[in-house]
Amino acid sequence: MLLAIDVGNTRIKVAVFEKDSLLLKDVFFKEEAEKKIQNIFQKFPKIENSVFSSVGKLEEKVLELIRKYSKLTIISSETEFPFENHYETPKTLGVDRMVLASGATLLYPRQNRLIIDAGTCITYDFVTAQDVYLGGAISPGFRLRYESLHNYTAKLPLLTLEQPESFIGNSTKQSIHSGVVNGICNEIEGFIDSYQKEYQHLTVILTGGDAEFLAKIIKNTIFANPNFLLESLNHLHNYTSSND
Repeated sequence: MLLAIDVGNTRIKVAVFEKDSLLLKDVFFKEEAEKKIQNIFQKFPKIENSVFSSVGKLEEKVLELIRKYSKLTIISSETEFPFENHYETPKTLGVDRMVLASGATLLYPRQNRLIIDAGTCITYDFVTAQDVYLGGAISPGFRLRYESLHNYTAKLPLLTLEQPESFIGNSTKQSIHSGVVNGICNEIEGFIDSYQKEYQHLTVILTGGDAEFLAKIIKNTIFANPNFLLESLNHLHNYTSSND
């Protein structure tokens, strides 16, 4: 069994895999990490390996706990990835983006792949059919857009994600929802169209915390999988283990 751990800026996502079968998935705040992970090892005593990727920090005592119960692999820029990296500044490329690119490379061979991760930020990552990572884009996600409208204006309220009633907002609240939601949807569809014009046979994978919401309203053909990063960690660990 494998424990996959993805550490974000405020929350931690974990999953337990038996080969390719997802046995457990959980999301919790960093303050809960020690207790939650201890409980996972108690519930699944057959976990032998753990794989860890992080854009945030995890306390050393939690890492020691993971090492106590399993062999820990930490994904970094030095990890052997299944693609050729042509990013101009590879050391600054987020580990989460490299993990997603790895999952797409391993799960969708010989295809042009665009991975869209819709979370706090929306990241776009592109891997060619020849397994060359070219880069992508980063833009603000839903929460950042709602917060910026509130924080950088005098009177606009702070709203939470809600599908607008119409693309024409007939109130301040509906105008904000229309601008944020339709703005992001048009951005994503515009990116997909741009890639499709240049690269045929494009496979688009949509993941992240807002993937399910977006999948209902985006018109382009996509594979929506909120668990894709955790699944990619599992596949990347299998790949690196087999190449040791």
